[in-house]
Amino acid sequence: MGSFDLTSSDYILIGLLCGFAVVILVLNCIPGVRVVLLPLKLIVIALHEFGHASAGVATCAKIEGIEVNPDEGGVTRMRGGISWITLPAGYLGSNLWGALMIFLSPNEIAVQIVSGFLCAALIAVLFWADNWLPRFLVLIFLAAMAGFWALQILTSFMGLTYAVLFMGVFSCLYSIMDIYDDLVRRKVNESDASLFAKECPCCPSQGWGVIWALFSIAVMIGACVGAVYVW
Repeated sequence: MGSFDLTSSDYILIGLLCGFAVVILVLNCIPGVRVVLLPLKLIVIALHEFGHASAGVATCAKIEGIEVNPDEGGVTRMRGGISWITLPAGYLGSNLWGALMIFLSPNEIAVQIVSGFLCAALIAVLFWADNWLPRFLVLIFLAAMAGFWALQILTSFMGLTYAVLFMGVFSCLYSIMDIYDDLVRRKVNESDASLFAKECPCCPSQGWGVIWALFSIAVMIGACVGAVYVW
């Protein structure tokens, strides 16, 4: 096991994580500039919808389709399932994917394995997708990941490591950004938080949003600390 005596590699990991977080948050807050993040944001939304769909499959729902739209929205249509499990599974799934990518990014073999699982999840989205946009983006992303994977195997280029770490940070931050957009900036009536509040009325939609946002921050920090300690 490792220790908490930080090495130069640990500082690089922490610096990259903080740098990626700042870049993502700043670009997302600037109107007109945030479009730069849109392709990757739609991939993260596809992972979010995969969280809903996989929870639906786990609770015996029939997945009818997944849509990812240019307005940065997504929807998973299913019949059956247990709603109080499937509704929060989008944000929680994004967080867990993000934490896994952050935690495994320092190890070259581990990052190849987690990138394979990430591609497998996106292939499932490709199978469930109803519109052309997620299919197109997933195919482009899979090709890019395959290129990074090959370069990291054949050369010393660490593009796959950086790509996985960036996507991990983005997946964790997506919950915070989307909850803010839905409950504060746009006040969407049918957000995941508002729908979940109807299932669990012990807490209002804003309350559930805050809980999920705090969970996002906690798992991102926990994944970074775990990576420093283990690797």
